Amino acid sequence: MDAAEPVSAARQVLRRVFGYESFRGEQQDIIEHVIGGGDALVLMPTGAGKSLCYQIPALVRPGTGIVISPLIALMQDQVDALRALGARADFINSTQDPDQRRTVEALYLAGELDMLYLAPERLRLPSTMDLLDRGRIALFAIDEAHCVAQWGHDFRPDYLALSALHERWPDVPRVALTATATPATHQEITGRLGLENARHFVADFDRPNISYRIVPKKEPKKQLLDLLRSEHAGDAGIVYCLSRASVEQTADFLVTNGIAALPYHAGLDARVRARNQARFLREDGLVMVATIAFGMGIDKPDVRFVAHLDLPKSVEGYYQETGRAGRDGLPSTAWLAYGLQDVVQLRKMINSSDGDAAHRRRQGVHLDAMLSLCETVECRRTGLLAYFGQERAGSCGNCDTCLNKPETWDGTVAAQKLLSTVLRLAKERRQKFGAGHVTDILLGRTTPKVTQHEHQTLTVFGVGAELNESQWRGVVRQLLAQGLLTVEGEHGTLVLTDASADVLRGTRKVPMRRDPERPAKTAGSRGAGSADGKAKRAVAVVDLSAEAAAVFERLRAWRGATAKEQSVPAYVIFHDATLREIASRAPSTLAELATISGVGENKLAKYGQQVLDALAA
Repeated sequence: MDAAEPVSAARQVLRRVFGYESFRGEQQDIIEHVIGGGDALVLMPTGAGKSLCYQIPALVRPGTGIVISPLIALMQDQVDALRALGARADFINSTQDPDQRRTVEALYLAGELDMLYLAPERLRLPSTMDLLDRGRIALFAIDEAHCVAQWGHDFRPDYLALSALHERWPDVPRVALTATATPATHQEITGRLGLENARHFVADFDRPNISYRIVPKKEPKKQLLDLLRSEHAGDAGIVYCLSRASVEQTADFLVTNGIAALPYHAGLDARVRARNQARFLREDGLVMVATIAFGMGIDKPDVRFVAHLDLPKSVEGYYQETGRAGRDGLPSTAWLAYGLQDVVQLRKMINSSDGDAAHRRRQGVHLDAMLSLCETVECRRTGLLAYFGQERAGSCGNCDTCLNKPETWDGTVAAQKLLSTVLRLAKERRQKFGAGHVTDILLGRTTPKVTQHEHQTLTVFGVGAELNESQWRGVVRQLLAQGLLTVEGEHGTLVLTDASADVLRGTRKVPMRRDPERPAKTAGSRGAGSADGKAKRAVAVVDLSAEAAAVFERLRAWRGATAKEQSVPAYVIFHDATLREIASRAPSTLAELATISGVGENKLAKYGQQVLDALAA
């Protein structure tokens, strides 16, 4: 194969199979490198087209591309999407009976598969390794490669064995891909998968279509409902909660208030989880309320929002979870409500977690970074990208701190008062209490607990009347975020840190972020980082006239009926962006339809006339 052939072959496949005219970003360089037999490590954000980086080489190179994915529950959808494009794809996993597995094995051995999906645990079986030996392998694609990071948020032990692939098949190229990796995780992936000699491709991690917003937690379920009603009525979205109970309560609350919502967590029956996941992927406008057990590998392109009702444990987790919004490039929202109790709860979880002291320190560092992102007065996008080792200059114009600059205030005196209260309780009374009791002392409240312990006799009793209870809780939260306080024990009692002394001595200033007052709603108003729901849903790759918008809705209805008939997600047939372009350009012939982005040869043959009929109607 000469130097020009990989480029020509890749472009032909891109146009013929996937229906796109040009590559994005570094896709072409990655694809050419892998087609030529080189190993690659690809760090690229969700929605940037990582899958093409192994799918096109698998279609160009002789043999079958072996795709290693941890997502057994989604393999059928991944395979259906490829088959809709005309690719010969299948999978082997534990959901199949022996006859089904034998059929797939025979197709592989006969060279009749372009791609074969396997879960990493199957590669521990000698029978699987022997099967692969007997066929021809085009490449190994290791998807969700961050799962190899041992102290990462999605660690999968079976990924550690994947370094053996190169030892057994040294001439088969490998491409490892992930949408989330700090420099440390990048280094760990490289070492554990033996990719030191591979080419490393690190794309821009920015997702400019996502609006990042973090708000103080007050009544979180009501805050969420307000967000959905005012900005995302009828939109598909994901709501993340920390506990299973919170998932169920939030889903019930949304349903009671007229929002179509489903729960998802590991405690549900497997059949219920599978049914809810399938409905979310196949139906329009559903909200999935879930723990972080849900989401990896979800390719649904039209998720318009991701909301967190509890503080994520790390920036990596937050970035990956929010990245599930707006895969189609259209405007989407990443919304997080967090409060003092979140910080206390996560600190307690870290203190009581499994693992050694070093592991707990790492978890603490992850949480500190997440708190820093929440409490920053600077551009959130800048802070988020900096965590992944990328710099950006200036305001992004699409996060709450850029659109509504938060105020800061000198919280040094308030910090000294609060730290002094904690110090006196520990030093004079040899007692430790949580944030609520400390706040009661500062506000001069003679609660039964204060009276019982005679804390009204402390010199700090009532010295904090200049702030209200909510503001004092904000002070505690920010002192925890700045490492000037910590929590310990089962009840989350407040304890000073080594850094507290500098504040008490007056040698360290404590700047604080002032929580913004919630703006009053006005007709047509656009709050911090927001736009009204109708305006957001009208934004598209191409602007639609009223007539084209009606055509788009008719095409969506056709797509929905067709997807239901074929039992596949609607986006497997066509993405919204493709339907919008069809509605805008109104092609009248198959040749004109073939020029639409996302309409490859197989989809043109399968659905082309139906689309033209829908347009003619």
